[in-house]
Amino acid sequence: MLSKVTKGFVIAAVAATSIMAADKISGAGATFPAPCYYDWAYNYQKATHTRVNYQAIGSGGGIKQISERIVDFGGTDAPMTPKELAAAKLLQFPAVIGSIDVVVNIPGVADEQLKLKNSVVADIFAGKITMWNDAAIAADNAGVKLPAEKIIVAHRSDGSGTTYVFTDFLSEASKNWKSQFGVGKAIGWATGIGGKGNEGVTNLIKQTPYTIGYVENAYKEKNHLTAATLQTASGKWVSARTANFQEAVKQAKWSKKDSFYSSLVMQNGDKTYPIVAATFILMPKEKAEANQEVIKFFDYAYRNGDAAAVKLGYIPLPVETTNLVREYWAENK
Repeated sequence: MLSKVTKGFVIAAVAATSIMAADKISGAGATFPAPCYYDWAYNYQKATHTRVNYQAIGSGGGIKQISERIVDFGGTDAPMTPKELAAAKLLQFPAVIGSIDVVVNIPGVADEQLKLKNSVVADIFAGKITMWNDAAIAADNAGVKLPAEKIIVAHRSDGSGTTYVFTDFLSEASKNWKSQFGVGKAIGWATGIGGKGNEGVTNLIKQTPYTIGYVENAYKEKNHLTAATLQTASGKWVSARTANFQEAVKQAKWSKKDSFYSSLVMQNGDKTYPIVAATFILMPKEKAEANQEVIKFFDYAYRNGDAAAVKLGYIPLPVETTNLVREYWAENK
């Protein structure tokens, strides 16, 4: 009998008979893509009898574990720079694309009903806007019942690629944010409460009225959270929907030379959602044999995992990108 998902963010389709260590691949890192990796791993074991254990411990933990060669591959939403990769002797390639939604728990406010300027989101997380009925929020929300309640900010407590991407967006949206807080996997938050992983922030939002936070779209969809409508780079209102995420993907520019280091935040376009990001896989340069097993898994996912990714709220990589990744693999055997 197969057990699809184990608790503790570890996925393994576990056969009743023991599986030799040679038939197991270990990975750890970003929580952002975890639901997708779990599904891919389950189907990969059914197809190949090779088990993939992925621990969703955050991008910071994933980078640490692969840098120390504890796991076969690491996962990070914050791409490592070519210089960082060279120092750690790592390879890097994208696995799948997702979005980060700004989610709220305001009784009586429906999904996509609340409009928040990108600069207003930055001011909320910076602690400059503290009440839901603040004039800066009310100005764009005629007809929405905004309560005279204090805003409770929910953010990540762990080193997080999701935080890296979100703070990249906030830095683009606000000069004040950029100068005071900047971009990082972990920052000194001005206000709020912390949750571990996307799941931890999701639970805070669900359980705490008048909260605002940021989670990967798959967590928003699975938990039926309420997303705010944001702005495109040109200032037009845009909702957190797949078609709008795909507009950012169309503009992605990947380079093998830079190990696919790039950002999809605040891409141009009148329908382009502003917080879109690829999530990345890290492998050690020197472990060619083990890397081939990791490559087999992700090549299988590229060929067979698009439907699962879409169902879970992610965007598969374009075929042009997966072909480029395969070239990268071949060049770095």
